[in-house]
Amino acid sequence: MPSRPSGNSVFSAAFVRTGGGWNGAEVDLSEAEIADDLGDAVQEHLGLTGDELALLCVEMEDEWFAIVRYQGDLEPRTFLSDAQAGLSDQLGELFGELAGVAPDKETPAGLGVRPAGDFELLNDLGVSSDELVELSMEEGALPGDTLSVIAERLAFADELDRLR
Repeated sequence: MPSRPSGNSVFSAAFVRTGGGWNGAEVDLSEAEIADDLGDAVQEHLGLTGDELALLCVEMEDEWFAIVRYQGDLEPRTFLSDAQAGLSDQLGELFGELAGVAPDKETPAGLGVRPAGDFELLNDLGVSSDELVELSMEEGALPGDTLSVIAERLAFADELDRLR
């Protein structure tokens, strides 16, 4: 497993849906060693106490992004913009594990992104699986730009912008 820091800039924030919209908090994932640590960090930073719907959004500068959906005792659902994220970064490896994908070490770098995980995790919130895949594979779009578009569609763009 690659050690940290990777030298890349990471932004991570979690958002919980409330009766009045979404509330967000920046989430420090620097101590995450196993996939369960990610959920623990979300719960701690948002103060979750029950079955609230929460989304963890992570962007690795110019490389990949991930969205993890947590809700009560349900298994986390994960979308990873690039299945190869785990090749160069421990955090990417954790998200790859959550997404149920292992990076293909035989595929040469630079052959484009290959989304992985649960493409339908945002369907009921207004972003279809086709839209999510299309957004993640858009030519020239940076991970942060794509997360901004998704946040806009889910109505927490102001919270995302406030935390950046």
